[in-house]
Amino acid sequence: MREIVFDTETTGLSFSGGDRIVEIGCVELFNRVETGRVFHAYFNPGRPMPAEAQAVHGLSDAFLADKPAFHAGIEELLEFLGDCPLIAHNASFDFGFLNGELGLCKRPVIAMERMVDTLLIARSRHPGAKHTLDALCVRFGIDRSRRVLHGALLDAQLLSQVYVELMGGRQIGLGLASVVPQMEEAIVIAAPKVRPPRVFAASDAELAAHAAFLETVKQPLWHAGAAD
Repeated sequence: MREIVFDTETTGLSFSGGDRIVEIGCVELFNRVETGRVFHAYFNPGRPMPAEAQAVHGLSDAFLADKPAFHAGIEELLEFLGDCPLIAHNASFDFGFLNGELGLCKRPVIAMERMVDTLLIARSRHPGAKHTLDALCVRFGIDRSRRVLHGALLDAQLLSQVYVELMGGRQIGLGLASVVPQMEEAIVIAAPKVRPPRVFAASDAELAAHAAFLETVKQPLWHAGAAD
């Protein structure tokens, strides 16, 4: 099962208000194990970067000045995304921007049925807890020390680990049942020899001695019940 975990960085919170994607990072999973294949790109948004957004991800106008526009990298991005499920944290935000950019490029938007939102999964698994990416990394013991600022590829890599934990760990990717070791030589363990049971029988003399002893017992306990 192929899945893509992705994250975006933008100039702000509203695509309809003129904000644009400036970075996208994608991580490929197969059976919920990272394959090592990623897609990462920066884009020139064609508008100034607000100071509030730059404080979040650190991407300045000067850094983005020589980067291509979104439409220039769309073919490579769509090829990487393929037709598999797309996983994001607060996915409606990232899908809104991604589909907005696709619409501007006159390309078909991505069906919402492909969307997997780890924020909704986390809320259902751990109600009442904090569900930010940082909080989930802490919950699952995932190293987030490099996350000084938001970064699309780094956040997608962290989220891929969070997603696997939210879905129950890596059991699906272990493939234990598919590998059956072949033994070169059968090992036969011989059953231990069992000695036949011994038969103990009293002799006539022993039986006579026992009867004589019983005659000497006054008010035996085994007769008490019969007297009642």
